[in-house]
Amino acid sequence: MHLEKRLPRNGKEGLLYGTIISTLTVFFMTTYSAIYFAGDFNGEVAFTILKMLPIIWIIVMIIEPAIFGRIAEALTAKFTKPEDSFNSKILFRILFTVLGMSAAMTLIGDVVGNGFHSELFSNWLHNWPRNFVIVLAAESLVIQPIARFVMVKLHESQDAKALAATEVDGQVL
Repeated sequence: MHLEKRLPRNGKEGLLYGTIISTLTVFFMTTYSAIYFAGDFNGEVAFTILKMLPIIWIIVMIIEPAIFGRIAEALTAKFTKPEDSFNSKILFRILFTVLGMSAAMTLIGDVVGNGFHSELFSNWLHNWPRNFVIVLAAESLVIQPIARFVMVKLHESQDAKALAATEVDGQVL
């Protein structure tokens, strides 16, 4: 039986995989958004980013697996067949996750950064399409490949240890 080396195989690996993706995405989008809306990068913007990162990261680590990850998994299963390629399934999963998370986090990020205000919904309508495209590109081209690379290296290490444990004096047990 072929075990997929690019994806987590258990809950512990799933947590690592999700943490890598969430951390990279939160760091990238929080930094991008803060600099974009400030117009430049300076000490005040850097401090704002540092204050927002843990708050946004905690929110993402809660809502992605609890809400949007489950929805994305169900939609991916609905739009793909078991015999479809790994890449097609992963792209659907990325698309559906980014769709939901970018919509939610565009709104939540505005609330965390600026509090509740009268232009919250109009800001969301203006900012969400841009955020969606940026995160979709970042996830597809950089962030997800990094997380899958980590999984491959982890599984190669585990497989090598398992093989070594079954060999004694050059003989396979």
